[in-house]
Amino acid sequence: MEPAAARTAMVVELEARHGLRPGPVRDALLALPREGLMPQAYVRRSAPGEEPPRWDLLDWSAPQDRPELLGLLYGGGSVLVQHEGEPLLGRARGTRSGGSITSMSTVMGLTACLLEELDLRPGQRVLDVGTGAGVTAALACEICGDRGVVTLDRDRHLTDAAAHRLAGLGFRPQVVCGPGEHGVPGREFDRIFVSYAMERVPSALVDQLAAGGRLLVHVTSASPSWPGLAVVERTADGRIAAELRAVEFAHRPGHGMERIWLSEQFRQRINAEPGTWTQRSMLAPPADADRGLWLAADHLLGGLVRDFSAEHLVIGAPGCGSWLRVEPVSDRRWNVTTQGPRDIWKELQDLAARWRAAGSPSRYRLHVDPDGGQRAASACGRLSWTLPALRPLNEGPAT
Repeated sequence: MEPAAARTAMVVELEARHGLRPGPVRDALLALPREGLMPQAYVRRSAPGEEPPRWDLLDWSAPQDRPELLGLLYGGGSVLVQHEGEPLLGRARGTRSGGSITSMSTVMGLTACLLEELDLRPGQRVLDVGTGAGVTAALACEICGDRGVVTLDRDRHLTDAAAHRLAGLGFRPQVVCGPGEHGVPGREFDRIFVSYAMERVPSALVDQLAAGGRLLVHVTSASPSWPGLAVVERTADGRIAAELRAVEFAHRPGHGMERIWLSEQFRQRINAEPGTWTQRSMLAPPADADRGLWLAADHLLGGLVRDFSAEHLVIGAPGCGSWLRVEPVSDRRWNVTTQGPRDIWKELQDLAARWRAAGSPSRYRLHVDPDGGQRAASACGRLSWTLPALRPLNEGPAT
């Protein structure tokens, strides 16, 4: 398959699976040769859990690599572009062992949906926070024109490569190396797009939003399980209107952001151990579709991680070793097994009652105070929480 045909196939898939609509984002995706931005990309060769991990760096200039690289670039998934913080320019193709991938280009379906939500138009001033491979910057340049586009990343190797490769495609946005949460002081933007998750909306980015402007950033706690999308707008008269929406998928966390996970050993223990006790319950576990409840749980319960690979509901608390396992046994009957000092089942059911009393919201008002405080609350105000202050240097590698 040639690149043009691969681009068309990718767009057709985005239309079918992610609801991509006719318009400027679709047109820009059809026009953008991703191999120009990512002429090299990694593919993992080691099996899951194998140590040390191994990756091969594929190169567009090597004919033998092109078929596999073409599939990576236009397959819709994440594209691995940087290993161990290395420079991207001047790399030799071949195998890398050990270490980790430190930058990747985001799943295309997520990027396309967010860019449609951003409502890009010609002539807009756009700040792309988290340059990465330069995909979002290139699409913004294609739609808005490059004179008003600024792309920002903390990693000098990423910004150097992006500036070089964007210029090769005829785009010359301003490329800045610096902390993402600072934005570009002294500037105003009509659209701000953050390509990594944060614990709250950076106040500096809110301040740089022009009248009529819109800012998008994923907001999450240390848990990767239940993210939210913050949509911040500045009205024509200068007021800030914002909301936090429960979403299924989000960007990766920014540099230095704390994460908690369920280790493989912890997962196996949850699956194999009998637990402290098991009760037969007529209360149904919260549904996956109750995303507004899970978003509230992420912030109000804290420390919980869901095992989405499990057949039924499994949640662990890595900090204290508590866990919950819920399995259906008959119509409207569930076995609820728990272990550890936290009664996660009771916590969830209590929160579910509060969530239903608040109207079962999937979106929460996000109050952004002039002094920097941020609070999410249901429309009736019966369910709310405060977002934590940003930690220093919480700027992230782009996607």
